[in-house]
Amino acid sequence: MRTFRNVFRRKFRAFLTIFGITIGIFALVVMGSLAEKITLMVNGGTRFYADKVTLSQGANGGFSSSPISVDTIPRIQALDGVQLASASVGFTLNKDQGASFGMPDLVEGNDLRGRDLESFKLTYAQGRELEPTDEDKAVVGADMVKKLNARIGGTINVRGRDFTVVGILDKTLTVPDTTVDIPFKDAQSIFYNDLPDLVKSHLDPSKLATTLTIYPKPGVDPNQLAKEISDKYPEYNVIGPAKFQEQVTNSTRIFTAIVFGVALISLLVGGLSVINTMTMSVFERTREVGIRKSLGASDGRIVRQFLAESALIGALGGVTGLVLGWLLVMAANAAGASSGIQIFLLTPRLAVGSVGFAVLLGVVSGLYPSWHAARLNPVTALRYE
Repeated sequence: MRTFRNVFRRKFRAFLTIFGITIGIFALVVMGSLAEKITLMVNGGTRFYADKVTLSQGANGGFSSSPISVDTIPRIQALDGVQLASASVGFTLNKDQGASFGMPDLVEGNDLRGRDLESFKLTYAQGRELEPTDEDKAVVGADMVKKLNARIGGTINVRGRDFTVVGILDKTLTVPDTTVDIPFKDAQSIFYNDLPDLVKSHLDPSKLATTLTIYPKPGVDPNQLAKEISDKYPEYNVIGPAKFQEQVTNSTRIFTAIVFGVALISLLVGGLSVINTMTMSVFERTREVGIRKSLGASDGRIVRQFLAESALIGALGGVTGLVLGWLLVMAANAAGASSGIQIFLLTPRLAVGSVGFAVLLGVVSGLYPSWHAARLNPVTALRYE
């Protein structure tokens, strides 16, 4: 309680100092929540592609929408180290969809040949998985439910066609969350119909695919297999787990650095305000320090007293910044929930780390003023006016 009274001896100055810390922690929480979401998406994608190789015709790996023939499968499966290759057709839910934060809304049809080889197992919040005999059926990802107003037994519209929802996935924090799965033949039909007439004339719709997923034999390194396939078939874009991780890491590294750079600059300003406040407090209480030292207070005790005050300032600013940041993150996610866009993730480690960092910042900022107070000469301090 005594520490609390000392901090608020100059209430307005104390509030301004705490506010400086609050702004820094607020920025750290908001920006950090954005970075945490990105990190989780990257980690989820890394796990999703950890044990397989993707092959496509375009330049964007598994997200290519350039046609490739399923007749490629026998050639790929004939290679050493390949256990099985599975075809899929993927395209964006909205034909004219532009850039978006995170994963775009996707539609995918898979031939289901590699389902039993998948290590990334999907679970269902409701309903069931697609079967090879299904027609005009759909399984909806967790982030697409509200956006499409999907429910089991209801219908959703995909590029002008109605599909009956038979399953809703649990959240995976990666690609399936923003994907609508439909039967392979239905996906081939939609994809074919959206192609230019000139391209259609050279394609058989039953042979269409956009991606081949290649499953290595047990004990075969998927990265080495990806290199061997790429060397043999340089006309295709082949991506293994390492290349996928490199691509997504490079695309997010600069953004994450900017995010935390902004927050750290804000915290630096808050730290300087703590130093200023504690230095002024020492000067104002010079006689008090002299009295305490003349009564036997040790240098260590004086240091601990002022460090406790600076730590309290940091803690109050940290908690306040965390609460304000949490409120903004929750409000932003709630506003984007209806459209399936939730770009913030406030994790326990970020919350605890933010407050802990604020306290540490307060302590570090109070080191010099505390040391200066402890080094005061008692006789000189008692004469101070």
